[in-house]
Amino acid sequence: MVRAGLCIGCGACAGLAAPGQAEMGFDEDGLLRPRADPDWMASGPPGFTSICPFSPRAADEDRIAAREFPRAPRHAASVGRYESAWVGHAAEGDFRLRGSSGGLVSWVACELLDKGLVDAVVHVVPCEQPRQEGRFFAYRISRSVGEVREGAQSRYHPIELSEVLRVIAREPGGYAVVGIPCFIKAVQLLRRNDPVYRERIVHTLGLFCGHMKSAAFTESLAVQIGVPIDQVQAVEYRHKAEGRPANWYSTRMRLQDGSPRTGDWWHMADGDWGAGFFMAPACNFCDDVVAETADVSFGDAWVEPHSSDWRGTNVMLVRSPVIGGLVERALAEGRLALEEVDDRYVADTQAAGLRQRREGLAWRLARRRGLVP
Repeated sequence: MVRAGLCIGCGACAGLAAPGQAEMGFDEDGLLRPRADPDWMASGPPGFTSICPFSPRAADEDRIAAREFPRAPRHAASVGRYESAWVGHAAEGDFRLRGSSGGLVSWVACELLDKGLVDAVVHVVPCEQPRQEGRFFAYRISRSVGEVREGAQSRYHPIELSEVLRVIAREPGGYAVVGIPCFIKAVQLLRRNDPVYRERIVHTLGLFCGHMKSAAFTESLAVQIGVPIDQVQAVEYRHKAEGRPANWYSTRMRLQDGSPRTGDWWHMADGDWGAGFFMAPACNFCDDVVAETADVSFGDAWVEPHSSDWRGTNVMLVRSPVIGGLVERALAEGRLALEEVDDRYVADTQAAGLRQRREGLAWRLARRRGLVP
C-alpha cells in the first residue's frame, strides 16, 4: 500500500502493532507513513487487508454505511445514507466564533460529552512544543468540555491515530472520534473487526474533505508569509476577520517570540485548494468527500449567502438517531440556528470536491490499473 501510493498515513495499522514493533513517521515528502522492520511491512498486523481504508479487500463506504445506518431513510449517490441534512451554526456561546466555520463540530462533540453519551472525545489539537514533537498538530483524548474546545478550527496538516487507538484499547470507556473521511472509515473497519473497538468507540464525527495536505504545505505558507518554519510556534490556517467573506482565507502564524504573521491565501502560490498542491497521492483514489461512514458529518456551506458571512456556516449530515435527537432538542431550545435542506443542497456546497473525486477519479482509474494485488 505504501509503495503504491495508497497509504494515507492514518496510523490504524501501527496502532494494532505490538509495542515497539511499528511507529508512524514523516517521509521525505512530509507525509506520515508506518515504519517497521521488513517482515512487518510485508504483512502488517493481523487482518490488515480488512482494516486499511484504501485496501481493495476492505469493505467500501456503501457497505459500511448500510451496516451502521440501516434505517437511514434517505440516500443519494453524492452524500450516501442520511437521516437529515442541515445548514446553519451553533447559536449558543462562542462556538461559532471560535471555529473555522459554524462551530457545529465542537458543539456536537461537547454535547455528547456533556450529556454523558461519551466519556472522551478523540480529536486534533495543536502541539505545545512543535519543534520537539516534530509536528504542529496531533490527536488527543479529551475528557472535559474545555479540553474539547481547544480543538476548534481546521487543521491542514498530517496527523495519525496510532497512539490514541492504543489508549482506547487499554482504557475502557465510551469514545467519540473526530476525523476526515478515510480516518473515520479506518475506525469503522476497526470496529467491524475488533469487538473492543466496537464497544468503546460509540460515536464518529466526520469532516468533509477536499484532500490531505503534507507537512510541506505549512512550510510553504510560512515561506510566503516571510518567516522560517523553525520559528513558527503555532498555526491558524483560517483566521476569521469581521467583514471578510468566509471563503477568503488568511493564515495567521505565531512565532516563538509571540509575534503574529498573517498571509492572504489568495496571494499565495498554493492558496487555491483545488490546484492540489502538496496533496497526498492516496487522495487521488478516494471518492468520499462527506465522510459517508460517520454518525454525523460537517462541512462548509460554500454557497451564497453563507460564503460571504465572515462568521462561518456549516452544512451537516446526520445519520445517527442519537445525534439527530440531540440536534432536534437543541434546535427547539434555540441553542442551534439551523435550516433543514436536502442532499442536492449539500452537494452544491461541495461541487468542486465532488467533481474532482467522482469525475476525476473515473479518469484516473482508467489510466492506473493494478496499483495493488
